[in-house]
Amino acid sequence: MNTFLLVTLADFRESVRAKWFLMYFLIFGGAVVLLFVLGITESRVMGFTGLSRLLITYIQLCVAILPILILISTVRSVVGDRESNILEYFLSMPISLTAYFWGKILSRFFLIFIPISTALLGAVIWGMAKGLAIPWQIGGYYSILLGTLSWCFLGIGMFISTLVKKQEWGLGLSILIWLVLLLFIDVILIGLMLQQQLMESVIVAISLLNPIMVFRTGAVLLFDPELTSLGPASYVILDNMGYGGFLAYTILYPLSLGWIFSWLGFSRFKKGDLV
Repeated sequence: MNTFLLVTLADFRESVRAKWFLMYFLIFGGAVVLLFVLGITESRVMGFTGLSRLLITYIQLCVAILPILILISTVRSVVGDRESNILEYFLSMPISLTAYFWGKILSRFFLIFIPISTALLGAVIWGMAKGLAIPWQIGGYYSILLGTLSWCFLGIGMFISTLVKKQEWGLGLSILIWLVLLLFIDVILIGLMLQQQLMESVIVAISLLNPIMVFRTGAVLLFDPELTSLGPASYVILDNMGYGGFLAYTILYPLSLGWIFSWLGFSRFKKGDLV
């Protein structure tokens, strides 16, 4: 346990000093500040205003940029240590492979989650100072949702990092996966729906295998309990899962996906070439 904590702290301290962490922190913190400066809390969309309006916009920004930032910063962890011979240095000390791998994951999770949770907390504090109504339930759920999404793509990133042999390959594969999940799956599903080759329930089921789509739908659900913005797909989701069931799915599915890819990455790390 001591070596596990030492690896976690060492990786955390090293990453905090890196430029990517400062950029990552400024992106999410600056996004909230910019939304307040632009007066987003005073606008109204679909009946939502105040801090609720800001949370809607902030979550939509996270859908687009959070997964790719996590993947880019994570895929270089193991393969980067291997290329720079840091991994060989770690393994020369009495540190187990388990402590090294899971220590890196825990450190990266804190590095990823601290900026986005700090930005949410800052928004709540600013809203309280301005006398805005604070949607505590929505804010708490969004914090959990952002945490599970971060864990999901953290697991995917660590798996890629143990799979590739060069950082460039890992970065390229990360961008490809992000583009497929963000863009191409929606285009394919729309094409299938237009051609009527699959039942609507099958198309919705396939789309809900995409963690980005799950995150996006879950973010809308609290503001729009009937998912009217999704059209006919809302009936398929709510009739089969219900409101509470789908809320649980939006949390448990990305969390499970992150664990699966983390264990796959750990298995690959133990059995593959370490240096």
